[in-house]
Amino acid sequence: MSTAATIWPRVFEGQRFAVLGLGQNGLPAAQTLRSMGAFVVAWDDDAAKREAAIGAGLALAKPSEVDRLDALVLSPGIPHHLPEPHPEAAAALARDVPILSDAELLFRAVRAAGSRARFAGITGTNGKSTTTALLAHIIAAAGVPVAAGGNLGPASLALPLLPDDGIYVLEMSSYMLERIAAMRFDAGAMLNITKDHLDRHGSMAGYIAAKAAIFAGQIDTDTAVVGVDDEASCALAERLATGPARLVRISGHRAADIFADQRIVIDHFGPIVDLSTAPALRGTHNAQNAAAAAALALALGIDRAIIPGAMADFPGLPHRQKRVATVAGIDFIDDSKATNADAAARALDSFPRVVWIAGGIGKEGGIGSLAPWFDRIDHALLIGRDAAAFGDTLAAGGVSFEIVETLDRAVPTAFAHARREGVPTVLLSPAGASFDQFANYAARGDRFAELAQSLTCPAECA
Repeated sequence: MSTAATIWPRVFEGQRFAVLGLGQNGLPAAQTLRSMGAFVVAWDDDAAKREAAIGAGLALAKPSEVDRLDALVLSPGIPHHLPEPHPEAAAALARDVPILSDAELLFRAVRAAGSRARFAGITGTNGKSTTTALLAHIIAAAGVPVAAGGNLGPASLALPLLPDDGIYVLEMSSYMLERIAAMRFDAGAMLNITKDHLDRHGSMAGYIAAKAAIFAGQIDTDTAVVGVDDEASCALAERLATGPARLVRISGHRAADIFADQRIVIDHFGPIVDLSTAPALRGTHNAQNAAAAAALALALGIDRAIIPGAMADFPGLPHRQKRVATVAGIDFIDDSKATNADAAARALDSFPRVVWIAGGIGKEGGIGSLAPWFDRIDHALLIGRDAAAFGDTLAAGGVSFEIVETLDRAVPTAFAHARREGVPTVLLSPAGASFDQFANYAARGDRFAELAQSLTCPAECA
């Protein structure tokens, strides 16, 4: 999402960069850096991606083969420390070459171009994509130039140069945040913290430290927004309470500076928005996302009166609790983005009774943490590599289930069960990664939508 684009000046004239990893972040980063006047070499271990880079007019070389570099731009998924550094990243560190994210270079480019555009950054284990898109939607509704991307996409360096009154809204993963240096967010948010990416960060403490970099460098005119619905985030809020940035605590269900009370988001001035008017923001987790977006919007000077209408017509994001079909009165909800149990809990919390489709590659800890929501699962259809392990947990919890192995079998089976038992919702919220059967969670969600939309209602229910 972007508005008010202008052409980038050659702000990196004379600087030398290597870009390693030519996927959705790396390729646009290399192309943009070159358009900004930089000397750029690009590399990917995948020969097909190297060919694509040649087709885009980029020069190929391993970073270690280049005499002098101002920085190595490393795609987020490529490790430079744990669990094992990529050899080129290790070589760069040995040469004291800074390893940076493309978000850092976007910030530097904006400032070098003379723009005073502000930056809002959003991180957290879950909810950051929805909050990023929601905040950008609110800012656009206010008529303010805005560009949104980062971990959400498009890549940071694929965003346009905004004027002085513009706002960049960036979803920041822990992988990106561990590679920022001078970047400063006028308004930053930490939504929540649960176990994730521990192989990359070494420990929960390492993960929290990477996430907390969203607040690095903030000054007394900035705002730090922190969710207080989990213990780790509460502890972080306590550390940030002494400043220098203004701290705003937010919650989806408990008293805070901005919080949701019976689906109404309020602050000390009174109600901000009634979320019953916002169909894309159902559930306690989205109440927290809405509170965060409201806090950030207000901190950025957006008129309070803009927020309710913008939230009401927010369309939501693909694969995040998105209704993709209604057949015989049964709603089919695509929440394929729920690749861990914590995310699936948020979906189960949003619907009182479901036929649940789950499975794939489970995360550490499995789905035992979902036990408080087991009473909402009328029946579960399990797919993918860890279906049996998920089944063991459900059996221990007294939940009816069957292993169907594939999504193609799960959807019609779920429909038949939902019709027979009068269950109003079929929910795909896998609580596992997709890579055993699909290219990514989006491909999994797209297939779910195709299957649901191809269902036909028998004559007796037409």
